[in-house]
Amino acid sequence: MAQRTEASDSRDDFPTPPWATRALLAHVLEDFGPFDRQSVVDPACGAGYMARPLAESFGQVVASDIYPYGFGAVRDYLTVPYEANAVDWVITNPPFRLAEEFVLRSLTVARKGVAILARTVFIESVGRYRNLFGVHPPCRFAQFTERVPMIKGKVDRSASTATGYAWLVWSKEIQTEHPLLVWIPPCRKALECDADYSDRL
Repeated sequence: MAQRTEASDSRDDFPTPPWATRALLAHVLEDFGPFDRQSVVDPACGAGYMARPLAESFGQVVASDIYPYGFGAVRDYLTVPYEANAVDWVITNPPFRLAEEFVLRSLTVARKGVAILARTVFIESVGRYRNLFGVHPPCRFAQFTERVPMIKGKVDRSASTATGYAWLVWSKEIQTEHPLLVWIPPCRKALECDADYSDRL
């Protein structure tokens, strides 16, 4: 079982298994929908493994990445930002070392909310508490009870991991100093399908 460690110049390309994105919509954001009239941007889309399941629910999905993965526009989210209030939601799995900056940028870009998939240890940093959580606390912290296996450069149904993941959600409508802690129940078998692991986009 591998833990994620990346060099500072790494692309940090660890695609999100699509079932983990469906879990966000089914078990964390269920009371924020329906999403068929809402828009979302994934600004770290990679090869589209998160954008595609988002398109199953959202009326409009915009996808981009700083690197040319062959899916979505090539765009540096932090230096060529989207306009303020450009979309309803920003939902993404950002590079770990840039996740704080992605959230801060996304709070301007999104009209309704922001959700990021991050390693559980993301909430531990004193610096992130001072710069992000203490100033802009999320409204929900949703911990996966199952592991979410991510490996470099592809999705792999047989992969395993020792790393825990959670969804962190910020809402423009819910202001709180005390985020709601929720658990995402075991749901992988119910939410994944064979097509999720196809190389065809």
